Amino acid sequence: MLEGLSRKLGDIVREVGGKSHISERNVRDAIEEIKNALLEADVNLRVVRRFVNATVRDAVGEAVLRSVAPGQRFVKLLYDRLVALLGDERSDLQLRSGHVSPLLLVGLQGAGKTTAAAKIAWFLMRQGHRPMLVAADLARPAAADQLETLGQGIGVAVIRAVDGESVLDVARRGMQTAARDGADVVIVDTAGRLQVDEKLMAEVVHLRRELDPAEVLLVADSMTGQTAAEVAKAFDEQVGLTGVVLTKLDSDTRGGAALSIKGVTGKPIKLVGTGEKVEDLEPFHPDRIASRILGMGDVVSLVEQAQETISEEDATDLVRKLQRSTFSLEDYLEQLRRMKKMGSLTSMLEKVPGMQAALDSGKVNEKDLGREEAMMLSMTLGERRNPRILGPARRRRVARGSGTSVSDVNRLLKKFTQMTVAMKKMATNKKYQEQMMAQFGGR
Repeated sequence: MLEGLSRKLGDIVREVGGKSHISERNVRDAIEEIKNALLEADVNLRVVRRFVNATVRDAVGEAVLRSVAPGQRFVKLLYDRLVALLGDERSDLQLRSGHVSPLLLVGLQGAGKTTAAAKIAWFLMRQGHRPMLVAADLARPAAADQLETLGQGIGVAVIRAVDGESVLDVARRGMQTAARDGADVVIVDTAGRLQVDEKLMAEVVHLRRELDPAEVLLVADSMTGQTAAEVAKAFDEQVGLTGVVLTKLDSDTRGGAALSIKGVTGKPIKLVGTGEKVEDLEPFHPDRIASRILGMGDVVSLVEQAQETISEEDATDLVRKLQRSTFSLEDYLEQLRRMKKMGSLTSMLEKVPGMQAALDSGKVNEKDLGREEAMMLSMTLGERRNPRILGPARRRRVARGSGTSVSDVNRLLKKFTQMTVAMKKMATNKKYQEQMMAQFGGR
């Protein structure tokens, strides 16, 4: 996610942040590099100019240059400016209490509106809401079928047009059905076009007047860079947006869309797609994204992901096993499976401070974990619980069964031994125990 921009700005942060003395020339040179990095990331030119001018104004002065730690002060200033550029603070969906809340999804064809509709439904279900989906895209024949398939996969009803119904007709029927069946949110998937045109806008404007939606959300492809911001501006001027949903942020190495939208439209990014699965949708946190862009990681998001897959009881049990030296390959296999539920290894390590350099150098290979899992699955339960019984013959059998080599098996066992020793030291550290329990307690 935003790897290209993060790599460049991270280098600048590491270079300037460690200096105990910096000059105005140092600051101006760093800001010039930042400007070039933002332009290469396809950030809107007007947004870049405002960002650079504000940063220069605040950085070239007594407060930064004469501070005790000017390098760190400059990095903090840069972080604050990035947060402001991204939207200052998290902006949640605004739903109506006690009434059905229509959410109108708009955007161009190919941005991922239909998939985003299902993801939003799943996101709201996890918050205790009862959503319903309306297939109001009558221009693309397969749109209703796609939405119906997605809805069935998450257990959400989908209202689709019957013969002779117009877009307004199916939207009205969706609202009536929601009121009758007790749904509290109606997510309306509208038609898209290859580009903004009068017919598209007229249809969306009529739907907006008919539904009086709680939210009008533009679904935009983050990989289109600043073009997404210009599309958002066009929709906002004619329809009136309340926010933006950015799709494919996990594949976006540049960041032009995320960094341009708020500055161009004034509308917040509310949700971001971080993968292809229906559960891969997250609230947009400007402060956390800014931290990741600067190579500082995002530990808070990582802990939140862990909390979704590891209970307080599991965390306590893990610490106990490490303390008693009973942590086995069976436990390690279980942890690998839980880690998979949290997302890709790369996406997790991106959130750990200082790990971007390791990812860039290729030292972290996600395929290695797949091979490790295959080797452990080729072992018997007894072997996983007591790796010491894995003699030469057993290791050859495990290698054959997993399609690996004996040296691969040896490396796995050596790594496991080293890992358990290190983890036991952490687990027997009282301060570490208190921190771990504080993270997973009070759920």
